[in-house]
Amino acid sequence: MKRLETFMLFIAAATVLALSISYRSHETPVELASSSAREQDFSSHDRFVVLADWDNEAVFDRQTGLVWERSANLYFGSWAAAKKRCEKLSLGKHTGWRLPTIFELASLVDPNVPSPGPTLPSGHPFSAVPRFYWSSTSDLNNNANAWGVGFNIGDVGSGVKSAIDYIWCVRDGDGLRMTPL
Repeated sequence: MKRLETFMLFIAAATVLALSISYRSHETPVELASSSAREQDFSSHDRFVVLADWDNEAVFDRQTGLVWERSANLYFGSWAAAKKRCEKLSLGKHTGWRLPTIFELASLVDPNVPSPGPTLPSGHPFSAVPRFYWSSTSDLNNNANAWGVGFNIGDVGSGVKSAIDYIWCVRDGDGLRMTPL
């Protein structure tokens, strides 16, 4: 029950954060990056757009305005290695990647999807999403730990930064010009 309460708290905080961030509106070929689009709830089919202009290696999340790696199961490492990998990433000829905050990462969890998951919205375009993923958010109660999301059961938890877990990079989508797949 405590995990469910913690999870719901993070989802609520992520929702508030996502709604409080201001985005610039830009005209795009398919008008995916408009700020009014981010104020809506989308079905998973409409929410995620595979970006053809990015060699189909990235996915735009219309609900949050973030761009995610499409293949989320390719890399794993410690928390420090995760941060470095994202900072050096060039995907679809684009840089500016980073490790997501816990709120950003938790925004991908669909609490209606049962374990064993992955607990992503049905119809999502991501490749296999196995287990626990690092966020950039350190645990304020224990600096040796960082927060992450276990997509196999949809929980938010704190793990030792030296542990080996999965890495899923993200970048901001402001000013994005894209063509969907």
